[in-house]
Amino acid sequence: MRRLLGAAKLVFADRGYHAARVDDIVRAARTSHGTFYLYFTNMDDLLRVLAEECAQDMTEVVESLGEIGPGADGLAELSRFLRDFVRLSHRHGAVLRAWAEGASDHLELRRLGARTWRHMSSRIDERISQARTDQVDAAAGAVALIAMLERLAYFRVSRGFGTDDETGYTTVARVVHRGFFAGENA
Repeated sequence: MRRLLGAAKLVFADRGYHAARVDDIVRAARTSHGTFYLYFTNMDDLLRVLAEECAQDMTEVVESLGEIGPGADGLAELSRFLRDFVRLSHRHGAVLRAWAEGASDHLELRRLGARTWRHMSSRIDERISQARTDQVDAAAGAVALIAMLERLAYFRVSRGFGTDDETGYTTVARVVHRGFFAGENA
């Protein structure tokens, strides 16, 4: 099963979810169609398993987000969170891309995505609210930050990042820290 999941990520990254075929995945995994269907009923089922793993990792990353104050410690915490999110996008990039593009009409997959993004939004909203700043509305700020993170991951995976990851997440961290948390960063 692990070989099939790993192969699926490679095939999705190379061809995209819609163009990927079971043939491509079993060839990349060096296994048979029978083995594929032993674990998965179809491509949506395979994507669901990958999305569940991705959702779990996203939940762990967002749960690790500590308080973010206006000083250097707040900027460091925000930078760490963004770095972890970028690393997650490296690991699950093809899955995030398929998910973001609405690759599946599978209801369970759409619900998982909605639950995961709501959880992320709630946690980030909580951190913005704890900062007690009038810079932004916490709920709107959470949605804006998630949108930036989602697009950051999407551009990293589908179009190249345009800059190295370190520069990218450091820049985003400084912008968000100053704009959302009344940060004192230069």
